[in-house]
Amino acid sequence: MRAIVTVTGKDKTGIIAGVSTVLSDSGVNILDISQTVLSEYFAMIMLVDLAGCGVSFAQLSDRLSEVGAKMCMDIRIMREEIFDAMHRL
Repeated sequence: MRAIVTVTGKDKTGIIAGVSTVLSDSGVNILDISQTVLSEYFAMIMLVDLAGCGVSFAQLSDRLSEVGAKMCMDIRIMREEIFDAMHRL
């Protein structure tokens, strides 16, 4: 199964490191990543593979939310099929 991870908030050092550490520690593989900084605002979207994930989807979501709160960032994860359905015309 694949999922989409989005990260938004004020730019600061260590955002990508913080998110990728949670994913790696959970056995999640990053397939693709795009990020940009608009003025002082950071935005990132990742496509991840959950096949090797050692925790439940809910636990992974909680871990990402926890690291997001520590960094004052909004981090969300959504299953790819849900994301696709929401963005289909």
